[in-house]
Amino acid sequence: MKTDVQQEVEKGTMLPLMEEFYTIQGEGYHKGTAAYFIRVGGCDVGCHWCDVKESWNPNIHPPTAISAIVENAAKYSKTIVITGGEPLTWDMGPLTSLLKEKGMDIHIETSGAYQLTGHWDWVCLSPKKMKLPTAEVYKAANELKVIIYNNDDFRFAEAQAAFVSKDCKLYLQPEWSKRDKMMPAIVDYVMKNPKWIVSLQTHKYLNIP
Repeated sequence: MKTDVQQEVEKGTMLPLMEEFYTIQGEGYHKGTAAYFIRVGGCDVGCHWCDVKESWNPNIHPPTAISAIVENAAKYSKTIVITGGEPLTWDMGPLTSLLKEKGMDIHIETSGAYQLTGHWDWVCLSPKKMKLPTAEVYKAANELKVIIYNNDDFRFAEAQAAFVSKDCKLYLQPEWSKRDKMMPAIVDYVMKNPKWIVSLQTHKYLNIP
């Protein structure tokens, strides 16, 4: 029999919270802007180069009432970024509804591998080969961010770009451990294909969370 806590997590009224922090957005379209990050545990996409592998197992992160999460977020910023892990593992409807009641602008960073739930002002889609996005997430994406680990990822990026809207911003971002090797190739690719934009993990260069 499920515990009360398990039932609340399944309903989205509690979430396995890994961490929450106020910082500068380091990547993509909103880089350089202040935002409050809510990192939710749980992900089975399994990117071998993931730099937050400790987020994968939701059972090691405390189930936290979304009312407490929203109360904390409201102290810091009007811009909220929900990330993971893979946040769409869980029903994001209840959390985003409470954030909207506070007048927040809500962004999500997602692989898109699961049903799109919640109310979003900005959807950053970062698709992965291991588990491709759902059709509805492609349609909702404001920003497509493809991580470049090797040369085949340019092919993958073009294949993914074919599914998003014409207004979606297109970014190529080097995987951090391969940045020195892949950055010249990314720069060359963007110069030849200017619909793409280079994205960097500027927060790592700045040594901030």
